[in-house]
Amino acid sequence: TQPDEGGSETVLADLVFMETVGMRPVVIHGGGKEISRRLEEEGVESRWVNGLRVTDEETMRVVKETLFGIVNRRIVEGIEQLGGNACGMSAKDAEIMRVKQHFAEMEDDGETKQVDIGFVGDVTHIDPEPIRRACDGETIPVITPIGLGEDGQSYNVNADTAAGEIARALQAEKLVFLTDVNGICQNPSDADTRISTLHVNDIDGLIDDGTIQGGMIPKVRAGERSVKGGVTKTHIIDGRIPHSQLLEMFTREGIGTQIMQ
Repeated sequence: TQPDEGGSETVLADLVFMETVGMRPVVIHGGGKEISRRLEEEGVESRWVNGLRVTDEETMRVVKETLFGIVNRRIVEGIEQLGGNACGMSAKDAEIMRVKQHFAEMEDDGETKQVDIGFVGDVTHIDPEPIRRACDGETIPVITPIGLGEDGQSYNVNADTAAGEIARALQAEKLVFLTDVNGICQNPSDADTRISTLHVNDIDGLIDDGTIQGGMIPKVRAGERSVKGGVTKTHIIDGRIPHSQLLEMFTREGIGTQIMQ
C-alpha cells in the first residue's frame, strides 16, 4: 500500500524498477488525509466510530472523487512520467473486490451493539484475474480500495485490509505497507528498539501489552492474515525514506519490520 498522499518520487521509481526486473508490483492506495481535506472544503463534517469514517452518501461521493479522481490518477501519472506503464483500477468497477456492509461494534450499558456507519465494507471475495492480466501486460495496477456491495452500491474499504486480501488472493511473495514510521518498535518513541522480524505467534501478545497500537493494528492484522494465507512475508516500512522498498528487500537487516510464520 502507498502512503496517503501518493508517495514520493523514489517510491514510484522503485516500483518502476521492480516492474522492469520482473517483480510485478501491485499498488493499493489510501487517501484519508486528502479525503478529510476535501470534506472540510465542502463543509461536510467527518465523524468516526472505532477509527472508521462514518460514510453517508455525500461522504461516499467525495471519497470516490478523491481516491480515484485525484490520488489514483496522481500515482498513475507519476509512474508514467518515470517511464513505467500503469493503469488505474477501481476495485468496484473492475469487480475485483466484493464486499458486505461493515457494522461497527460499540459498548452500551454493558451490551455490545452494532452501529450502522454507512458505506463501509468488509471484503467477502477477491477476483485476482484483472490484476494478473495487467501484470502480464507489463503494467503496474494501481487499485482504489472501493468495493462492490451485494446491493450494487460502492463501499469504502480500509486500504490496509484491502491490500492484505488482494495479496492473499494473488498468493503474492511479499506484502509491503508504506507508513510514516520505521516499522514496529518495542518502545514506540525510540526508533532504536525496532523489531526487525515479528513472528505471527507473537502478535497477540504485542497488541495486548500495547507495543502494537492504534493505526498499526489493522496493518499488522492484515499482514498476519496474509502470511497465514500463503503470502511469504509482510513488511512494514517508512515510505518517507528514499528507496525504502529496495532497502528492505535487498539488505540483510532491512529497515522496517517483517512479519512471517
